[in-house]
Amino acid sequence: MKSIRILAAAALAVAACSHAQPPPSASSEPSVEAAPPPAPPAPVVPEQPAPAPRTVEIAATSVYFEFDSSELSPETRATLQTLFDQARQRPDQDLRIEGNCDERGTREYNLALGQRRADAAKNYLVGLGLDASHMTAISNGKERPRALGDDEAAWSQNRRDDLLPATGAVSQASR
Repeated sequence: MKSIRILAAAALAVAACSHAQPPPSASSEPSVEAAPPPAPPAPVVPEQPAPAPRTVEIAATSVYFEFDSSELSPETRATLQTLFDQARQRPDQDLRIEGNCDERGTREYNLALGQRRADAAKNYLVGLGLDASHMTAISNGKERPRALGDDEAAWSQNRRDDLLPATGAVSQASR
């Protein structure tokens, strides 16, 4: 009876173990290691914009005239050419041309002469290729002297056009 019990216990043990999975053997399957988790994506670095090209600044300049004249001298034309070279690189920049006179002559005459001087410079720049709609030509007459005095040295400094980059919008009425 003892042997029946042993046989019965052995049969129960075999039946209970038949449903269990046998441990894997080292020789039957290759060992597969768990793959490491994927690396986190590289942080997105915002693309730095290329540095803006250096913009040419339009330098304020003056050109000078002979007494009672609005004719452009060769020196004046060379100065206007330099200004043109700067201005064509800055099509977004307006230009203001202020005609000035010395103190001789009446107020009305000097206003008209200052306007002819400013228009002469503007027309020359338009002839070179600048857009007239980005330039304003005005006359100050004798109201804004650069040099004070009653001699040729002072008067020659006051017979001029001042060419300036315009800082604000220029009204259409004055163009």
